[in-house]
Amino acid sequence: MQLHQLRYFAAVADTRHFTRAAQREHVAQPSLSQQIRALERELGAQLIHRARGHIALTDAGEALLPLARRILADAETARREVQEVALLRRGRVRLGAPPSLCASLVPDVLRAFHDAYPAVELAVHEDGSQDLVRVLAAGELDLALVITPLPGQGPALTTTELLSEELVVVSPTDGPPPVTRRRMRVGDLRDQPLVMFRHGYDLRDFTMAVCREAGFEPQLGVEGGEMDAVLGFVRAGLGLAVVPSMVAARSGLRVTPFEPPGPHRTISVAHRSDVSPPRAARELRRILTERLSPG
Repeated sequence: MQLHQLRYFAAVADTRHFTRAAQREHVAQPSLSQQIRALERELGAQLIHRARGHIALTDAGEALLPLARRILADAETARREVQEVALLRRGRVRLGAPPSLCASLVPDVLRAFHDAYPAVELAVHEDGSQDLVRVLAAGELDLALVITPLPGQGPALTTTELLSEELVVVSPTDGPPPVTRRRMRVGDLRDQPLVMFRHGYDLRDFTMAVCREAGFEPQLGVEGGEMDAVLGFVRAGLGLAVVPSMVAARSGLRVTPFEPPGPHRTISVAHRSDVSPPRAARELRRILTERLSPG
């Protein structure tokens, strides 16, 4: 089994077209088809249903595809690791982070990393924590800032806790405060419409969980937004939202903390357990740990 065969197979799976796959891989179409047939012979199973005007993966092809993507990602990691020189004069780091951290912690950390290693390319993937776990496990990221603990049946990732962040309630500045007290209880959210994040955001699951723990089902004023959209909906008076304190401080909205011990979330840096991050990623992890870990 050769890497180029897996790459050709993945290209056909992506494009569902042999000619377009060959164009993407810069190879003649007959050569691409020949290599995929050779792969099928070696594996002893047909991988692709070939019909005029319709290309589909067989059950064997569907089983191979995620493994092929993992192997190709690992090969790319190995290639980049070998090509990086000792003083990190070049390289690339792929970091995933939730929007709340991209708007608060991540810029300062990346600035420090760039000052130390100006020739290293930085690629940031912004997504909800649960989605980042899946992207990281698929080998498409080197590191990700995620919310821990991870789900019990999650992929094999190694995590290092960085900090604990307070969650607060934001509301419009031109309306009445959500409570007359300086701090509020989770139970005070019972009769308040909430602006809720889309599925895949840890903040959505966290907010739903703490409300249910307090004995009520939250009332949703509007749901499905990203961080900027959620803050905009709150600003428009569509409801309250539970957000990280670092985001709230920059939002321009009224911020109401919870009574202690209020809800917190733990931010960790994660990488795949079965693959050592490239050297540039290890340096970024070191800077993240030094700048964000308590003490």
